[in-house]
Amino acid sequence: MNTKQEGPHLERLTHRLAQCPGEFLAEPLIKSRGKVDTGAVVSDTLMDMGGNLLSSEESNTSFSSEKADQKNRLRLILIGAWLCHDEWLIQKKKYAEPAKKWLASGLDGLASLVAAELFVTDPDRREELARLLLAALDLLPTGETEAQASDRLQCLDSVTRDKVIRQTREKEKRARKLREKMAADAAREAAAKVNRE
Repeated sequence: MNTKQEGPHLERLTHRLAQCPGEFLAEPLIKSRGKVDTGAVVSDTLMDMGGNLLSSEESNTSFSSEKADQKNRLRLILIGAWLCHDEWLIQKKKYAEPAKKWLASGLDGLASLVAAELFVTDPDRREELARLLLAALDLLPTGETEAQASDRLQCLDSVTRDKVIRQTREKEKRARKLREKMAADAAREAAAKVNRE
């Protein structure tokens, strides 16, 4: 039995991402440079979703930066805000708080791994972002069970895939060191045996 509520069709959200206007892909404001005030865009989106305007502190803490290395994160937040502004979500007027949380911190890991524009241009990344939003809002894509939605998201999840790859590399590194140690021990033992004879 599904405990999550059914949300919009996944195709609706992925299509919306594919239609993301250039303004949402423009340079975010960082150190007074750039074109788009990420906090203002998020604030407007949350208002349209039935929420409150961001406080200055929220905007400055979560949706702006003085560091150039945050540009991809801010760009991904802008794309996420575009996605949140889907008519289905706007009409419900009840998803502003989980959307704010998702935009504030739910995209950080993803932004450190994937260029923001790929969530507009690449079909798998569009699906990943749409599924991440629905999961953050505790919604299922129309016509999917929780198990189906979870399995599909797991297949697409860039953060999880990166973690598995790093863990695999670490295990391979430890195994290689162990093999090298065993080979060195065997060589020492063989050399000691020759010296004893």
